[in-house]
Amino acid sequence: MPGDATVKKVSSRTSPKGDMGQTYLTSGKRVSMRLWQNERPQSTPVTERDYETVGYVISGRAELDLEGQTIRLEPGDSWLVPAGARHAYRILEPLTAVEATAPPAQVHGRDMAPPRQAT
Repeated sequence: MPGDATVKKVSSRTSPKGDMGQTYLTSGKRVSMRLWQNERPQSTPVTERDYETVGYVISGRAELDLEGQTIRLEPGDSWLVPAGARHAYRILEPLTAVEATAPPAQVHGRDMAPPRQAT
């Protein structure tokens, strides 16, 4: 039986936007990508997600508080947030980053926005 041969191309210019400011890029059955572009300095509330996230910083700077550790993120850095891990982000400079989530974050309401905190 042949495997899934689905091919997708998605342009960020026409991709749907999420409630938290993310742009949804391509998505498969097991993984999806999203773009955070020029995110302003802010802090996010501590949250836990039922998906794993890996990301890569294109520009800007942020801090990731992950299970009691603070990880500084700068251009060229990548990170991992395991599924179920308590975490929060502090964007220190306008941030552009790409993330991949597995399973796809936007499916079945997994990517619902928690309330934003003022900085």
